[in-house]
Amino acid sequence: MFAGLNSLADFQGLIPKTALEPLGVEVVSVDEKGLTLRMFISDAARQPFGLLHGGISLLLAESAASMHSTWGINPEETIPVGIEINASHLRSATSGYVLATAHLLRRSSVLAVHNVEIVHEESQNQLSVCRVTNYYKRLNLELTPARHRS
Repeated sequence: MFAGLNSLADFQGLIPKTALEPLGVEVVSVDEKGLTLRMFISDAARQPFGLLHGGISLLLAESAASMHSTWGINPEETIPVGIEINASHLRSATSGYVLATAHLLRRSSVLAVHNVEIVHEESQNQLSVCRVTNYYKRLNLELTPARHRS
């Protein structure tokens, strides 16, 4: 029986060959309540005016929530897929590290909802606050005649 993803090493193994790898994102903590990602604000993460790009903040938020949504599930049977995200950018940052921490608000057999805070590590200023909803999609379901009609 598959025990599910539940260790720091399991979650670090989700980063290679994703959009997170070229940005140098790393998983720094994970437990049943949440997950934290860490990223250096490199040139690749900035918008043309030198600030942390809002899209990168959303990438971190959705990634932290989606990764945490895999806690304890078998990804060969079910995967979390983002169905809703919203964010408010409260402050900007130009350098240093950011932390994106996803806090689980509610999890059912169908949905997981997280609140994600993005914080500048050095100043501890809150940069963005986000809410992410993931849907648990079952994989390899056999089509039945009722579900497969032309």
